[in-house]
Amino acid sequence: MTKTLTYCSAIADLLMAASPLHAGSCAHSIARVQAQVDAVIENRAGSNSPEPESLSALRGYQPTPYSLAETEGSHGRAYEFALDSLGRARAADHVGDTASCLKELANARAVLR
Repeated sequence: MTKTLTYCSAIADLLMAASPLHAGSCAHSIARVQAQVDAVIENRAGSNSPEPESLSALRGYQPTPYSLAETEGSHGRAYEFALDSLGRARAADHVGDTASCLKELANARAVLR
């Protein structure tokens, strides 16, 4: 019983110590730009004339930034590009590639202008 408790305690200590490592140097910037992109997409989607509910809405699926962007036509493609850039920024941040992360964040911000 003591060995099991010791192993569980050691595993818990390792998991708690490892969690801050996942937040790279771009994490706060990514979160800030993600919030900006989400707000622009939601505002744009809310400003259009009402459309009939989609099959997904009728089935109770919650909208995502991507699904909202898809409904926006040519603007939607730009928003999808921004969301893809944010995904690439997260991947670059995860591996510690700050330069690529910052480049992708700049691409996402460019869509907002």
